[in-house]
Amino acid sequence: MEYNNRVLLVGNEAAVYGALLAGCDSYFGYPITPASEVAQEAALLFPRLKRVFIQAESEIGAINMVIGASAMGKRAMTASSGLGISLKQEGVSYLAMYELPAVIADITRSGPGLGNIGPEQSDYFQLTKGGGHGGYHCPVFAPDSAQEMCDMTYAAFDIAEKYRTPVYIMADGVIGQIMETVTLPEPRPPRKDSPWSIAGKREDDGTPNYFTTLYLEHSELEQIRLRLEAKYKEIEKNEQRSVAYKLDDAELVLCAFGVSARVALRAVDVLRSQGVKAGLLRPQTVWPFPKDALRGTLKTAKAFLSVEMNCGQMIDDVKLAIDCSRPVHLVSRCSGNIPSVAEIVARAQEVMKEVTK
Repeated sequence: MEYNNRVLLVGNEAAVYGALLAGCDSYFGYPITPASEVAQEAALLFPRLKRVFIQAESEIGAINMVIGASAMGKRAMTASSGLGISLKQEGVSYLAMYELPAVIADITRSGPGLGNIGPEQSDYFQLTKGGGHGGYHCPVFAPDSAQEMCDMTYAAFDIAEKYRTPVYIMADGVIGQIMETVTLPEPRPPRKDSPWSIAGKREDDGTPNYFTTLYLEHSELEQIRLRLEAKYKEIEKNEQRSVAYKLDDAELVLCAFGVSARVALRAVDVLRSQGVKAGLLRPQTVWPFPKDALRGTLKTAKAFLSVEMNCGQMIDDVKLAIDCSRPVHLVSRCSGNIPSVAEIVARAQEVMKEVTK
């Protein structure tokens, strides 16, 4: 495949390019709207580069193939949406306990249940709070463009291997389907040395690696869980990512990710033109949530407004990040609807009137 670093791509396609350029050598998936272009593009490009593509018999089959490939030291990826991600959760829990790296794209749609194929940000709870059983965490990137779909997928493999953990790319259906120009990163070859693989050896005693999640001795499992918790604390400390827009003097801080952030950014400009000192904090990681950056706005912020495409999920993390020290309000749409600039501006004006009473 000829390498051209400036291309026009759909967001879902951009994620595949980011994975391939990061050295991903195996993709296992099952089609579902609005994520199907990920599998479609992977089916086209992976075989051309002599890398593995398999359309599994189900979402459960796909995530278990990811486990097997990662255990063999391969950079492995899968993608799905909503209910498909739900089916993968048991496998993700196993990946977390095995401490195996993997990248999972979730192109979110409306729910619960089958819902519809419209865009929504309804999987926030599912991904940021662990999702499956056992109390684990996964880093979760939240792109707002086709460019970030590529860049974040590219970066996700490094994060996954650095911390030996599954990593999510969470994009609403609009970002997955949007077509934009993308500048591609430099290509890297697939890994040749993976010390965590079944072919490697354990650091503590030099015995061959093995993978299990069953520990019948309570104290032994507790020590493993405490080690995992220490790792999650390290991720929280080191991997918070966000983008600030007009926050230096902001009295009203909007917080939004994905396509909601693109609309919120325009709303900030409108509010500024109306005399409201508004700004935007856009999380690029929703776990770990960029609480340090959000706390940094407290020197001027009088109120916060969470802009979401659900019934209010990120708002809880906004409140926790600032220790509930300022009022936090919500403006949201759901079930395939997107908050408009006018709706955000109107709610922001209401919030500022309450604050200045």
